[in-house]
Amino acid sequence: MKTLLPILLAAALAAAAPVVLADDGDAALMAQRLQALEADPATSGFAALEKLQARQAIEAYLGANARQRDTLRRVAGWRVETAELAARTEARRREIDRLERTRAELLVEAARREADRARAEAERMRVQAQIQAEEAARLREAADAELMARQQAESVLEGVASDQAARLRAARAREAELARKEAELLRQAEQDGD
Repeated sequence: MKTLLPILLAAALAAAAPVVLADDGDAALMAQRLQALEADPATSGFAALEKLQARQAIEAYLGANARQRDTLRRVAGWRVETAELAARTEARRREIDRLERTRAELLVEAARREADRARAEAERMRVQAQIQAEEAARLREAADAELMARQQAESVLEGVASDQAARLRAARAREAELARKEAELLRQAEQDGD
């Protein structure tokens, strides 16, 4: 209700002002400045109290006697200027707030994108490390398989060599046995021939 009262009073004064303002060029100019402030979408919603005070000062100036008119004209001019400054200041303050919110949103978005890039890079590095680990495991398995194959081959070779050595020993033992039997037969034959 407090904010509605100054607006209603300002509207009532604005409606009554054109009839009286026609007599005074200074008052008409000040009223036009206030109307321009109200017509501007950037400033129309701001400084309601200052605008009301400016309208009241213009009304006081128009209703003043000749002795007070000069002083009240200056006061009305200051009030109009104050209303203009207050409305423009508030409009700029709102624009600054909007720009600061936009900046904060942009900073948050930039931080989010940077975090996304960092996550993507970490994932890429994780995949690369996994690929390298899998390749190392594959190479280890291949080396282990090759070592097992070599050990098996050596084992087979040792088995073959020991088989060959056993056969060779058996053949030599048979040859020695045959040579001994032959020598014994020859000796018997010589004894029998005597």
